[in-house]
Amino acid sequence: MTTTSTDKRPPFEGVSATPEPLSVKDDRSMATMAHFGGVVGCVPAAIIYATLRARGRFTAQEAREALNFTLLPSVVVVVSVALSVVPGIGWIFGLIAAAVWVYLAVSSLIAGIRVNRGNPYQYHYNTRAFDWFSRRRRR
Repeated sequence: MTTTSTDKRPPFEGVSATPEPLSVKDDRSMATMAHFGGVVGCVPAAIIYATLRARGRFTAQEAREALNFTLLPSVVVVVSVALSVVPGIGWIFGLIAAAVWVYLAVSSLIAGIRVNRGNPYQYHYNTRAFDWFSRRRRR
Protein backbone atom coordinates (compact mmCIF):
# COMPACT_ATOMS: atom_id res chain seq x y z
CA MET A 1 0.00 0.00 0.00
CA THR A 2 1.43 3.32 -1.01
CA THR A 3 0.84 6.59 0.72
CA THR A 4 -0.11 9.59 -1.32
CA SER A 5 0.08 13.22 -0.32
CA THR A 6 -3.70 13.33 0.12
CA ASP A 7 -3.67 10.36 2.54
CA LYS A 8 -1.30 11.90 5.08
CA ARG A 9 -2.69 12.09 8.55
CA PRO A 10 -1.29 14.16 11.37
CA PRO A 11 0.91 12.24 13.76
CA PHE A 12 -0.73 10.88 16.89
CA GLU A 13 -0.71 13.38 19.70
CA GLY A 14 -0.97 11.90 23.16
CA VAL A 15 -2.66 13.36 26.16
CA SER A 16 -0.56 15.10 28.76
CA ALA A 17 0.17 13.06 31.88
CA THR A 18 -0.53 16.07 34.08
CA PRO A 19 -4.18 17.06 34.34
CA GLU A 20 -5.15 20.50 33.15
CA PRO A 21 -6.38 23.05 35.67
CA LEU A 22 -10.13 23.40 36.06
CA SER A 23 -11.81 26.31 34.36
CA VAL A 24 -13.31 28.94 36.65
CA LYS A 25 -16.79 27.56 35.98
CA ASP A 26 -15.74 23.95 36.66
CA ASP A 27 -13.79 25.02 39.74
CA ARG A 28 -16.90 26.66 41.19
CA SER A 29 -19.09 23.70 40.18
CA MET A 30 -16.87 21.13 41.87
CA ALA A 31 -16.59 23.26 45.01
CA THR A 32 -20.38 23.51 45.07
CA MET A 33 -20.77 19.76 44.61
CA ALA A 34 -18.39 19.13 47.52
CA HIS A 35 -20.76 21.05 49.79
CA PHE A 36 -23.99 19.66 48.32
CA GLY A 37 -22.54 16.17 48.76
CA GLY A 38 -22.67 16.72 52.51
CA VAL A 39 -26.32 15.72 52.36
CA VAL A 40 -25.17 12.10 52.04
CA GLY A 41 -22.12 12.40 54.30
CA CYS A 42 -18.41 12.98 54.01
CA VAL A 43 -17.67 10.65 51.09
CA PRO A 44 -18.43 13.07 48.19
CA ALA A 45 -16.25 15.81 49.69
CA ALA A 46 -13.46 13.29 50.31
CA ILE A 47 -13.58 12.04 46.71
CA ILE A 48 -13.61 15.57 45.27
CA TYR A 49 -10.78 16.66 47.57
CA ALA A 50 -8.65 13.62 46.77
CA THR A 51 -9.11 13.75 43.01
CA LEU A 52 -9.41 17.45 42.16
CA ARG A 53 -7.49 19.43 44.78
CA ALA A 54 -4.47 19.87 42.53
CA ARG A 55 -6.58 21.14 39.62
CA GLY A 56 -8.46 24.01 41.26
CA ARG A 57 -7.65 26.23 44.24
CA PHE A 58 -11.29 27.03 45.02
CA THR A 59 -12.24 23.37 44.77
CA ALA A 60 -9.38 22.37 47.09
CA GLN A 61 -10.30 25.02 49.65
CA GLU A 62 -14.02 24.33 49.66
CA ALA A 63 -13.77 20.53 49.45
CA ARG A 64 -11.43 20.58 52.45
CA GLU A 65 -13.87 22.82 54.34
CA ALA A 66 -16.77 20.51 53.47
CA LEU A 67 -14.75 17.42 54.43
CA ASN A 68 -13.73 18.98 57.74
CA PHE A 69 -17.35 19.78 58.55
CA THR A 70 -18.98 16.53 57.40
CA LEU A 71 -16.49 14.00 58.78
CA LEU A 72 -17.50 13.99 62.45
CA PRO A 73 -21.29 14.25 61.90
CA SER A 74 -21.08 11.40 59.37
CA VAL A 75 -19.36 9.21 61.94
CA VAL A 76 -21.96 10.18 64.56
CA VAL A 77 -24.80 9.29 62.18
CA VAL A 78 -23.29 5.90 61.28
CA VAL A 79 -22.61 4.99 64.93
CA SER A 80 -26.07 6.18 66.01
CA VAL A 81 -27.76 4.15 63.30
CA ALA A 82 -25.77 1.08 64.35
CA LEU A 83 -26.77 1.60 68.00
CA SER A 84 -30.42 2.24 67.15
CA VAL A 85 -31.08 -1.49 67.20
CA VAL A 86 -30.29 -1.74 70.94
CA PRO A 87 -33.50 -2.77 72.70
CA GLY A 88 -35.04 -0.20 75.02
CA ILE A 89 -32.78 2.74 74.24
CA GLY A 90 -32.26 2.36 70.51
CA TRP A 91 -34.91 4.96 69.71
CA ILE A 92 -32.72 7.63 71.36
CA PHE A 93 -29.88 6.82 68.98
CA GLY A 94 -32.33 6.89 66.08
CA LEU A 95 -33.42 10.40 67.08
CA ILE A 96 -29.79 11.48 67.44
CA ALA A 97 -28.99 10.14 63.97
CA ALA A 98 -31.99 11.93 62.45
CA ALA A 99 -31.24 15.24 64.18
CA VAL A 100 -27.56 15.21 63.21
CA TRP A 101 -28.41 14.29 59.61
CA VAL A 102 -30.95 17.13 59.33
CA TYR A 103 -28.37 19.61 60.68
CA LEU A 104 -25.74 18.23 58.29
CA ALA A 105 -28.07 18.39 55.29
CA VAL A 106 -29.36 21.91 55.94
CA SER A 107 -25.86 23.26 56.63
CA SER A 108 -24.49 21.60 53.49
CA LEU A 109 -27.25 23.02 51.30
CA ILE A 110 -26.74 26.54 52.68
CA ALA A 111 -22.99 26.27 52.07
CA GLY A 112 -23.48 24.91 48.55
CA ILE A 113 -25.76 27.79 47.60
CA ARG A 114 -23.27 30.37 48.89
CA VAL A 115 -20.30 28.69 47.20
CA ASN A 116 -22.21 28.46 43.92
CA ARG A 117 -22.32 32.28 43.96
CA GLY A 118 -18.51 32.28 44.07
CA ASN A 119 -18.12 33.11 47.75
CA PRO A 120 -16.00 30.97 50.07
CA TYR A 121 -17.90 29.50 53.01
CA GLN A 122 -16.93 28.56 56.55
CA TYR A 123 -19.27 26.41 58.60
CA HIS A 124 -20.32 27.36 62.10
CA TYR A 125 -19.27 24.73 64.63
CA ASN A 126 -16.73 23.13 62.30
CA THR A 127 -14.58 20.68 64.28
CA ARG A 128 -11.82 20.56 61.62
CA ALA A 129 -11.61 16.80 62.23
CA PHE A 130 -9.91 16.06 58.90
CA ASP A 131 -7.17 18.62 59.60
CA TRP A 132 -6.64 17.12 63.05
CA PHE A 133 -6.30 13.59 61.65
CA SER A 134 -4.00 14.84 58.88
CA ARG A 135 -1.65 16.51 61.37
CA ARG A 136 -1.59 13.42 63.60
CA ARG A 137 -0.82 11.20 60.62
CA ARG A 138 2.15 13.31 59.49
CA ARG A 139 3.91 13.00 62.86
